[in-house]
Amino acid sequence: MFLVVFRNRKRADIDAAAYSADAEAMERLAAQQPGYLGFKSYTADDGEVIALSEWEDEAAALAWRRVAHHAEMQGKGRAEYYENYTLFAGTPTRVHRFDRQDT
Repeated sequence: MFLVVFRNRKRADIDAAAYSADAEAMERLAAQQPGYLGFKSYTADDGEVIALSEWEDEAAALAWRRVAHHAEMQGKGRAEYYENYTLFAGTPTRVHRFDRQDT
């Protein structure tokens, strides 16, 4: 598994409807990519967002990064939507799981 964590803050003056439409389009496009495992996004009370995408491996995540429409949308995000962001990517070195149903 390869994880990409996108931690971001949106600009105060963005077009929220346009952002939502673009984000939904990117989610649909990502889900069609080979090696895609899932995506979730969480928003904190202070407005910071953590978006987590899961991929089978690094090659799948890198292939997604190179999809032309995704690359175009990254540029639009920097120009129009984001105040700042940090991207973390890698393979977890340790994974712990708990599932009550297994006990």
